[in-house]
Amino acid sequence: MLGKTKFMVSVMLLLIMVSFVSVEKVDALELAEFGSRIMQSGDEGIDVAVLQQRLKKLNYYVGSVDGIYGQATIEAVKKFQADKGLPVDGVFGQRALKIIPDLEVNLDYNISRDDIILLARIIHGEARGEDFRGKVAVGSVILNRIKSDKFPDTIRDVILQKGQFSSLMDGQANYYPGEEELQAARAALLGFDPTLGSIFFYNPEVATNTAWISQRNFVTRIGGHVFLR
Repeated sequence: MLGKTKFMVSVMLLLIMVSFVSVEKVDALELAEFGSRIMQSGDEGIDVAVLQQRLKKLNYYVGSVDGIYGQATIEAVKKFQADKGLPVDGVFGQRALKIIPDLEVNLDYNISRDDIILLARIIHGEARGEDFRGKVAVGSVILNRIKSDKFPDTIRDVILQKGQFSSLMDGQANYYPGEEELQAARAALLGFDPTLGSIFFYNPEVATNTAWISQRNFVTRIGGHVFLR
C-alpha cells in the first residue's frame, strides 16, 4: 500500500511540475543546426537524423532514421549527388546542402508541449549522468513503446504505466529538465534512435529484478544502460 501511495504521489508531482516549465523555453529550443558541419562516415547526431529524414522523403534513403552516418546513408548521399551532378563521394557538404529541399520533418506522433516536457523529465530521471546519446536513447525507448502493441499508445500513458520507470518511484523524474534533456526529447521525437528499435533498457550496475532480461534480445549498450527488444 505504501509503495502504491508513493507511486501515485510521484505521478501527481510529475504532472503538476510539467505545467511550471517555461513555454518560451520549449518553443525557443532548436535542434542542432542542420548544415553547420560537413557530414561523413562515422558521424552521429541530430543533423545526421535530419539528413536521413530528408533523403528518405526524396526516396534516396531506405534505412532507419538512427542519426548514424553509416553505409546506407553514404549510399543515399551518393545517389543524391549523382542525380544532382555533384562529385560522388558520399560526403554531405555545402554544395549538397544548398540544393537539398528544405522539407518539413513529419513526426509519427501527435505531440503537445506537455508531452515534450514529460518526455524530458523522464529522460532526466532515467538517464541522469549519461551523455547526450544516452539521454536520446532513453527517450527513444519510450517512443518505440508507442509503436508496439504491447504498450500504451501515448507518451503520457507509456511513462505513467505502473512499475516501468524507477525515477517515478524515487522522485528523480520530478526535477526540472535541463536544456540537454529537452534537446534529447526533441531528437528522439525527430527519429534519432541510437537503440535501433529497443523497447526495454536497464542498468546492470543497479538492477535488482533481472529475471525478465533472459526473455529479451540484446540490442546494444549505450553508456550505463543495456537496451533490449
